[in-house]
Amino acid sequence: MRYLVRFTLHLFYRQVEVVGLEHVPAPGQGPVVFVGNHPNSLIDPMLVIATCGRFVHFAAKDGLFRNRLTGFAFRALGAVPIRRRQDHGGGRVDNASAFSALFGALRGGRCVGIFPEGISHDGAQLARLKTGAARLALGFQPPDHPFGQDLKIIPCGLSYHHRRHFRSRVLVQYGPEIPWSRGAGGNAGEGAEPRREDVHMLTSAMEAGLRALTVNAGDWETLRVLDAVRRLYQPPRTPLAQRVELARRFAGVYDRVRDQPEVRRLFARVRDYQLGLRELGLSDHQLRAPLRVRDVLSKSSRQLWWLIVWLPLAVPGLVLHAPIGVAAVAFSEGIVRRKDVVATRKLLSAAALALLLYGVVVAAAAWRYGALGALGACAFLPVTGVANVRVLDRFTSLRRVGRGALRPLIFRREHQRFRALRCELEKEIRAAVDRYRPDEMRPLFAETRTGEVPRK
Repeated sequence: MRYLVRFTLHLFYRQVEVVGLEHVPAPGQGPVVFVGNHPNSLIDPMLVIATCGRFVHFAAKDGLFRNRLTGFAFRALGAVPIRRRQDHGGGRVDNASAFSALFGALRGGRCVGIFPEGISHDGAQLARLKTGAARLALGFQPPDHPFGQDLKIIPCGLSYHHRRHFRSRVLVQYGPEIPWSRGAGGNAGEGAEPRREDVHMLTSAMEAGLRALTVNAGDWETLRVLDAVRRLYQPPRTPLAQRVELARRFAGVYDRVRDQPEVRRLFARVRDYQLGLRELGLSDHQLRAPLRVRDVLSKSSRQLWWLIVWLPLAVPGLVLHAPIGVAAVAFSEGIVRRKDVVATRKLLSAAALALLLYGVVVAAAAWRYGALGALGACAFLPVTGVANVRVLDRFTSLRRVGRGALRPLIFRREHQRFRALRCELEKEIRAAVDRYRPDEMRPLFAETRTGEVPRK
């Protein structure tokens, strides 16, 4: 199941970048509680399962186990059903059996995953953390157990480039172990109710650990403008991990300086710059460098070459995979209202349809050509599926290259005006960073392009 999850995620996302694995204890080094932010429904635990290198038992709401198929998949992945108050009339719920199962996993030296926000959401910042993760850690203290005092709490930050989009990018970042203690009194034994002050103290430590790994702003408009500031400030070809770190820094420092007249004026100018580009259908990336024909031809020829390479493998499976993609998009975006579950619906519906159709094709091949035909179909179907994804990537890249070449020509005067405005904004943002960057914040970019002001 873990291999299947990993394969599916690498088909759905163009890039899954993992940072901070050195903070995750290796198998055999004791139990771990992973605590993470929860912006993208079931994809969040899938990413932790696929990247952490440990067997993780996630706590999941009990409603997900009612369907036989999904219940089987969740149990195969080691998930434990949790009864939530909001799903059971708001009254008291009994989770003794769930905590017992989670304690059992920790006693075996395995890992437990919890999202302390309690529910997936599409907010611009962390929701208020619930205390279940802290109570679990504080309640795990079996007498004379070798792992009793070695429980590690590892924060995990999940940052999506375009959360709902197929073939987008995602950063999975594991942070340093969260420092914690059980308090002077300790606990009476495993499962005993911990002291309230210990629970609140550990929950606050978890929140601090997660905020250090996530981008948080008061609202989505602020987050979008600060993301534009980040793009204007960062050097070209900045790795995804550094982009997310830069976004965190801008969001964190902005709250301290947002009332400064210079910052308010710069914020408004960047917002107007964003709106102007959107009206013209231009992107900030298209303004970074002057348009050169040789660059356009080079990028186009490279993408065209890979398109030709993958196309022969993709064509046989196109009839099978195209309806899967159309149906998955229609099912997820046409029915679901919550933005945080759109990507999960896309991924799960596409995976379910693919497995169903693959089963039909393999059965037909077995009936027509026997065992060898079935084995051939089993080998060829995943290959042509991957080829279809690669061809889609190449078509998308060619379209972007063409749009990046045509729109600046159509809006030549506006393109030049916005390029000049972009240069002005870059200088103003660098000056503002130099002025308002906290002294304790070390520079993120050690080297810059020749002639640029060093960036902090």
